[in-house]
Amino acid sequence: MQRAGQDVGVDLASVAKLLADGTRATFCLALLDGRAWTANELARHAGVAPSTATSHLNLLVSGGLLVEERHGRHRYLRIADRRVIELIESLAALAPQQTVRPRSLSASGRQQALARARLCYDHLAGTVALAITDAMVGRGLLEWGPEPGLTGEGAVWLAEVGITMPTGSRRPLVRACLDWTERRPHLAGAVGAALCSHALAAGWVTRIGTTRALAVTATGRRAWHDHLGLPPADL
Repeated sequence: MQRAGQDVGVDLASVAKLLADGTRATFCLALLDGRAWTANELARHAGVAPSTATSHLNLLVSGGLLVEERHGRHRYLRIADRRVIELIESLAALAPQQTVRPRSLSASGRQQALARARLCYDHLAGTVALAITDAMVGRGLLEWGPEPGLTGEGAVWLAEVGITMPTGSRRPLVRACLDWTERRPHLAGAVGAALCSHALAAGWVTRIGTTRALAVTATGRRAWHDHLGLPPADL
């Protein structure tokens, strides 16, 4: 009996099976911060034994979702490429929201910080990212329809702010990424990545510990207000 998908040579089920396990899904979500993690770091993050983490990570590497890098005796894992990032982001946005009761005040604070502002691989996500996206659309810097794009005014604005765009890249300038906590799209693509990189380098946002969460600094609140008219209370 022919299995579904054999007529087109696509084994979609094998990819779905990799992400159907909660531990492996947790690893992939953690790696959306754009960093390479060690197996032990991922094990602690997911609350599993190192041997269990290694088994799951081997499956993700052999399945093409992760790649590994060796530096001495250390093994680092990262997401394989941008297609995998987009897959995980899309699945996270479609997944049902679970009400997780924080075990402590610090855990509650981390959840709130992640919802407010975080790294989504190489661009900003959370309520702050949505406020920035809405402001850019409102000022005519972005076209935000079925085919989002950067306007002429947007290109001028980027230059005035000092945000340098990479050249020679085939990556779309603008992409709408569905925010999995807010269920609305925020700015991604080359423009989103350049904006995030500039914000980190200029000290507009800063990492909170070793998590994906970001905090908007006093400098950032002034900058977002000066460049986009965002009220500091929205940040």
